[in-house]
This record gives sequence, C-alpha cells and structure tokens, in this order.
Amino acid sequence: MVQQYQSPVRVYKHPFALVMMAYERRFPTCPQIPVFVGCDITLDEESEDGAIRTTERRCKLNVEAPYILKKIIGVDFVYFIQKNILNRRKSVLEIEAYNESFSSRVTVLEKCRYFIHPENSEWTCFEQTASLDIKNFFGFENSMEKLAMKQYAQNISKGKEIIEYFINQLKEEGITYVAPWRDPEEETSKEKEKYVDDGSELHSDKEVCNVENKLSSNREIQLSSDYIERYLGKLDMMQESKLIQLRHSIEELRGSSVPADATLLRFLRATEFSVEKAKDMLTQSLHWRKKHQIDKLLEEYETPQVIRDYFPGGWHHFDKDGRPLYILRLGQVDVKGLLKSTGEDELLLLALHICEEGLLLMDEATTVWGHPVSQWSLLIDLEGLNMRHLWRPGIKALLRIIEIVEANYPETMGRVLIIRAPRCFPILWTLISTFIHENTRKKFIFYCGTDYQEQGAGGLSDYIDPEYIPDFLGGSSETYIMEGGVVPKNLYKVDLENTACEHEHSLYHSISLSRGQSHHVTIQCDDPGAVLTWDFDVMRHNVIFTVLHKPKDHDTNLSTEISEFVPCNDHEITMSKESKEGFVKVEPSVLCHDGESIQGTHIMQIAGTYMLQWQNQEEQGEFLSSISSHKAQLMYFYETLPSVHYRGSMLSLQSAVSGRSVASSSLSR
Repeated sequence: MVQQYQSPVRVYKHPFALVMMAYERRFPTCPQIPVFVGCDITLDEESEDGAIRTTERRCKLNVEAPYILKKIIGVDFVYFIQKNILNRRKSVLEIEAYNESFSSRVTVLEKCRYFIHPENSEWTCFEQTASLDIKNFFGFENSMEKLAMKQYAQNISKGKEIIEYFINQLKEEGITYVAPWRDPEEETSKEKEKYVDDGSELHSDKEVCNVENKLSSNREIQLSSDYIERYLGKLDMMQESKLIQLRHSIEELRGSSVPADATLLRFLRATEFSVEKAKDMLTQSLHWRKKHQIDKLLEEYETPQVIRDYFPGGWHHFDKDGRPLYILRLGQVDVKGLLKSTGEDELLLLALHICEEGLLLMDEATTVWGHPVSQWSLLIDLEGLNMRHLWRPGIKALLRIIEIVEANYPETMGRVLIIRAPRCFPILWTLISTFIHENTRKKFIFYCGTDYQEQGAGGLSDYIDPEYIPDFLGGSSETYIMEGGVVPKNLYKVDLENTACEHEHSLYHSISLSRGQSHHVTIQCDDPGAVLTWDFDVMRHNVIFTVLHKPKDHDTNLSTEISEFVPCNDHEITMSKESKEGFVKVEPSVLCHDGESIQGTHIMQIAGTYMLQWQNQEEQGEFLSSISSHKAQLMYFYETLPSVHYRGSMLSLQSAVSGRSVASSSLSR
C-alpha cells in the first residue's frame, strides 16, 4: 500500500530571497537533522540570463533503524538524489527527491515548493507532498513503513524551525535584507510593455508570473499550518495531510463548491481519518443537503407556534470550553402531543434547525474566543421522564432524527450532560444507544438525583461556569426556555391523528369494558430479570389498572384451572373471579382517568405468570349498566424485553409504578 502525504502551506513571514539564502545554509550538512550526514553536488548550472538555476545533490542519510534490521539490510547509510530548480524570475523553488538505495524494493518520492505568498509579497510559502511504496523489504515491509513515516514526520516537524534558525543566524550576521533578482533585460528596458492586438495594456512578464502564481495558490493558502492551528486545532502531520487530500478530492468532484474546512475535518474524525470513507460519507451528506434545501433552513424555517409554546429547549450561553450550550428539558416534553400536533417531519426539521444553529454558533465562538470551537454541548434534564416518553411513535421519530443527525452532522457533539435521570431511563437508553455512534456515546455524562449539584470533581460546575448554571437547576442564570407541558388536543391535526390511529391499531389492541368488567393479559415469564412494559390510552370513562403475579410453583395449566374464558389473542383472557386465585399485586392499583396516556414498566424478577388488569371503575348492578355511555374504552400495547439487554444497566432501575408524568397528571385535574 502506498502511503501518501500532503502538507498544509507553511508561511514564513520573510521575503523569498532571504528564505532562499537561509535554505542554502542547510547544505552540505544540517546539525538540526542528525540523519542528514552530508551531500555532494553532482550538477550545478544556470541559464544564460541567470533566471533558472538547476542543482542536483547526492545526499547521504544515516539509517535510524533497530540493530538487527541494519544487520539484515547490510548498510548503515542510504542515498537520495535531490534535484532543485530555482526560477528566480517567478520566485519559485521546486524540489524533487527520490531514493537511490533499494530503489527496486522501496520507492520514495518527495516534491516541495517555495513561492511568494499570493496576498503578501513580503512573505514566502512552502508546501510538500511525498509518497512511500515498500514493495519488498526482506519481510520487514510493515516495520519499515512505520519506521520511515515516523522518521519522516520528525523531519517535517523540524523543517519550518530550521529555516527560521538560519534566518536568525543571518540576522545575527547583519543580513536582514537580500535584494530580489532582477531580469537583465528589464534593467536595460524598464519601460518594456506588451500589448494585445486590440491595444489593451498587459502587465510585464514578472507581473504576469506573480498574478498566475497568486491564482494558482490562492485556494491552497487558506490551508496554511497557521490557519489550521488557529481555526481547526492542533493536528499531527498525517491528519493535516488527510485534510488536504480530502479537500482536493472534493474539489475534483464539486469544483469551487467545497464545504468549510471545519466540516471536512469533522467527517474525517467520524471515519478515523479515512479519506475514502470521509469522501463517501460527505458526498452523500452534500446530496442530502441539496435535495432537502438544508442550506436555506436558517433563513426560511419558521418555528410552528405549538413548538414555540410547548417545546422546552433552547440555547444558553457556553460551557467552560467555549462550546455553545443547548438545554433540553426532555422530561417536560409532551412527546405524543407534539407529534400529533406537528408531525414527525416537523420535529425533524426542528432538530435540523438546531444543528444548523449550532454550526453557526460554533463559527462565531471560534472568532470570539480566539481558538477553534468545532463542537457544541447538550444538557438534557430528565426530571419528569417516565414510560410516557417510551411511546412507540415517539421512539420511532427519535431514532429517525438520531440516524439523520449522525449521518450529516458527525462530530458536532462535544459533550452530553444527562441530569436528574429517573429509574426508567436505562430502558430508554438501551433502546436508543445502539443507534448512536460509539464516538458520541463516549461523550455522555450521567447524573442521577442531585449528583449534579456536587461542588468540585464530578459536579455540573466542572463543565459549566457557576454563573451560567440554569436557575431551574439551582443556579443563578435565568433561562428563556419554555417549561413544556401538555399540548391541548384541539391543536392535534386530524389527518395526522387518522394516520397515527392506523399505525397504532397495527400495534395496539382496543377494548370496551362494561360496569364492573375487567380485562386481563397474562404473560408467562421464564426469564427472571426481563422487563415488562405497557402503554395504553384511556379513551372513555375511568379504569383501574393493576399488575399482578403468580409464582411459577403456583401455576397450573390455565386451560384446566379456568373454566370460563374468552380468547382474545395468544396471551389475553377474560377471567372469572375464581381464576385469579394465587395472584398477588406487584404494582399498586392506579386510577386512570378519561383521556390519560399511561406508560409503565416492571422488572419480572421472579419466574411465573404476570397479569396486566384493567377494570371499569363502577360496579355493575344498577339499571344504567346497559347504557353504552358508561362503558370504558381503552387502547393498549405491551411488550416483554429480554433480560440480556439490561444486564449491567439495571442496577438503579426499580419497579416503575405505571408512570404518570407531570403532563398526564395535570391533564386529569
């Protein structure tokens, strides 16, 4: 495999002629590069006018390798041929170096160029490329490749320092200015001009060369080493190289329409600096952005009124690293209400708008703080979260958002602070964590209870300045974020409601209960530690909900124990009172009111039969019992989650009593 290297542009804030004089002092030896033992000049000639100087050197390098490897290859030194072409007229030095030793086994090719800075004629730029191809090297190909790249990296890191060293040496000798080369013909005819056929004036040859040089180098100069460090952060030489390679590759595909360098770097980091993978991922993302007009989202997106009124999220200052901070009070979100009033696509647009705002705020923070800010932080407050938030359409919408954001905004999340996590959170985390990239999962920090209030190591103040900790978390900083709450049903969209019902009926079962009638679902558990979850909507009247259990040693064959039952599905039965013998409550009975949406979970710690029971609140017996208006109606769904999915993550998860969120509680009042 061929190893490629492409450097960013290094800028020397010195004139070209002075840099060339400093460069010549690197020969015949250079103490700053110990492996460079010496060189012999094999060719040194100039053109008649002195504009072009060609120099060829045979350079001797010490082999810095393990003793045994040096013995195997049988040499202590290797030789390289270096050919320099100095074009004084264009103020460009081009260097090409290749290996003479072991050329049949190893191919090393390096090309370098010094040229005048296109925007400041008093500065000099330097760039280089290199390739290494080890075909056959006594069975040590991998070792030699790593050794060669390591040595090359060390020499590159010294390159700029060496030029600065010799420039300072020249200054100590009193040489601070070197006159630029002058064309002899220009000296005799300074007024010489060229004209085109239509009589318009053209620049002199030197001016033309400088303009051409500026045009060819202008796109390169942005990716100077100083620019990278200031706006993108500290990168090693190979990371810099991959960034340049990706930029050139995207330019070939899209011409001048290339994303910002910070975006290129994020996609590289997401693919562990694989140029090909980053190119594919970025190309797909660019197609997606064009198809959905994402670049216009900040200007054209109008936040729906229901989101303005009931979505508890917003930007709030910065964290301690200067990252923009977004706060989401997830526990206060009426997931079902927002989905039914806006739709899944609208919530996706909201999430994308937040991501686009994040990109803009990161750019602004980079300018304000004077150092690269390439990520934003997210603080999620889970107070009030319960199984209500595990409503299946809501989870489906969340997973879709995560999938799209992970694919198109990689490495934009710097840190995720999860605070006031309740008992049911491990279930939610287990459901969604597999859809979150491993690199992002590592950035999650969890707090249960009031742990976030701890001062010193481990508390929220480690990541957010105390003056910016939100007031609802005990801080002094006022936030302008809505508190959430229940979305009124009159804001629900009819077409969305119908669509949702069609979807729900494929998952949910609908039942009606007359006075005193109850409905039961039994679940056989042979997997202690499995989790039983339920989700139901009370659409009419009030019902009492209970969870019961009968240990396995008390179980008998239901078909013989129960003489009166009506099969509803594989697990559903309507029981007589006698058939409930042996069952005990494992969750307190809960009165559920008309209109409530109830979610809950129970860890089935003991094998046996578990029962979900819904009962019409009113007793049967009066003449009104036949009136249909007194029937209770509900729609429910239940599921058993295997224990293997929760081992190691359930230590803090206890029985969550058919969780009624703050939102559902307020609705019943």
